[in-house]
Amino acid sequence: MSSTTGANYANAADPAAAEVERLLPDEVADQRLTFADILSRRRGDTRPGLLFEDQSFTWDEVVSEAEKRAVVLRDLRREGRPFHVGVLLENVPDYIFLIGAGALAGATIVGINPTRRGAELAADIRSVDVDLIITDSAQAELLDGLDTGVDADRVLTIDSPRWAEALEAAGEMELPRIPEAEDPAATLLLTFTSGSTGAPKAVICSTGRMAALSAINHLSFTTADVTYNSMPLFHGNAIFSCWGPSVFSGATFSMRRKFSASGFLPDIQKFGATFFNYVGRSLAYILAVPESPAERETALRLVFGTEASPHDRDEFERRFGVRPIESYGSSEGGVILSLTPETPRNSLGVPPEFMDVHVVDPDGRECPPAEFDAGGRLVNADVAIGEIVNRTGAANFEGYYRNPEATAERVDGATYKSGDLGYRDADGYFYFAGRGGDWMRVDSENFAAAPVERILARFPGVALVAVYPVPDPRTGDQVMATVQMAAGASFDPAEFGRFLGEQSDLGTKWAPRFVRVVQDIPVTATRKIDKKGLRRQSWTVPDAVYLGDTKALEYRLLDDDDEAELLAQYERYGRQPA
Repeated sequence: MSSTTGANYANAADPAAAEVERLLPDEVADQRLTFADILSRRRGDTRPGLLFEDQSFTWDEVVSEAEKRAVVLRDLRREGRPFHVGVLLENVPDYIFLIGAGALAGATIVGINPTRRGAELAADIRSVDVDLIITDSAQAELLDGLDTGVDADRVLTIDSPRWAEALEAAGEMELPRIPEAEDPAATLLLTFTSGSTGAPKAVICSTGRMAALSAINHLSFTTADVTYNSMPLFHGNAIFSCWGPSVFSGATFSMRRKFSASGFLPDIQKFGATFFNYVGRSLAYILAVPESPAERETALRLVFGTEASPHDRDEFERRFGVRPIESYGSSEGGVILSLTPETPRNSLGVPPEFMDVHVVDPDGRECPPAEFDAGGRLVNADVAIGEIVNRTGAANFEGYYRNPEATAERVDGATYKSGDLGYRDADGYFYFAGRGGDWMRVDSENFAAAPVERILARFPGVALVAVYPVPDPRTGDQVMATVQMAAGASFDPAEFGRFLGEQSDLGTKWAPRFVRVVQDIPVTATRKIDKKGLRRQSWTVPDAVYLGDTKALEYRLLDDDDEAELLAQYERYGRQPA
């Protein structure tokens, strides 16, 4: 290990001229490769492999550190118990080494979400049969007083003498051959879903699948690249789109302890990053930082992620000179959609050739193509919107750990059901219409939240927006929006009403009845808006909430009299506002 202080680690070779290596999934399967095999490619490689803060590890050192931890994990394994190792850490080198150790030792690495708290955190840990937890003294405090099912002496902190002594002893030992580490079907990772639409579920990822996701090298990394990750390592985006392909290709992997919008540009400059990955609203946060001429002077050539708005992708390209590659996918791996140069502005793109993706109604029938009016508004949402499915995708999904009911909801024979709403145009391009819980029924008209969000995001000064249903006092739903304004911007209800009246693609039932203005929209650990929490709170919150006349498109601040009248209506018809 060496210091990176004052250094720029941009590799000397031109990434565009360097050789791209990849293996297709069938080749990985035929060779029965595991992630241990992928990691072993880096043994003896003396180029920079991992950059973190002021530390630098060669790839050979990364492998060596993983081997030492594999020895420690094997020594701590208990017969008759699942070899499940919970990792409760920020993005630190030990996390990376432990993933490699899991592959080499035949252990399952469970990424524990440190943004969870109390009983929910304990339930997560118990649900996946964790028998050993690796954490540090700061994160360990989150476990105080919790019934995790893990004995106190089975919680190890990486900043303790016990851990240091174990690693020192392991350095003198050789890792034996471990048959279970050679089985591609062995579970390497359990990654929890974000929990944005329900309780988090632990997605199974075998060591063979991890090898395939790494070796396909879908973004064409080379040894000349420096990848940068600030997304949490307990989530699939960081592992599958950045870390794994970096190991396979030999690209230098750099990372930050946790995401920081203000720290993004300094990190990109310091490490000489050519790539970074994002998820959720990360781009919006980066763009909220004041613009700098240095943004056009980085080595960035690739940006990849999910759930950035078209506006944010346009703005990032203007400021940094790199067009983000937006994709649709999930930890489950059942459906992938990616942009092409011809993709319409608001579309998710198209699936790869090996995926048979469709939009189907509740009976599994193909939905008709989307139709748009002259203003670009979807006019047949009631029949065009359905669930996005992959009719050959069940084989890519390895299930949720100890959750057969949730697994069954995703699988129907050979079909993988995403649970997400979408529609497809006549040219085959797919569009996102929201999560399953984003479907609304207003005055007998069905529509989804995502198209409304795209419109409201155009309102000047809006940084983030979430649209979701809240109960109507009588029947069905009403549209509610929560907006976070950009720094220095304020919400003007009169201007908002005028703006809505000018949007030719705004459906007649789409104008929000309630608009909540917040300083910070609540997000999950993976930067996805926590709509579950917003829906629970509804409009009965202390924040500024504006009440809209959705016909006249006039908005005023909700006052005590309005609230009392609304609550009386809910009581009259036996409903609740949330």
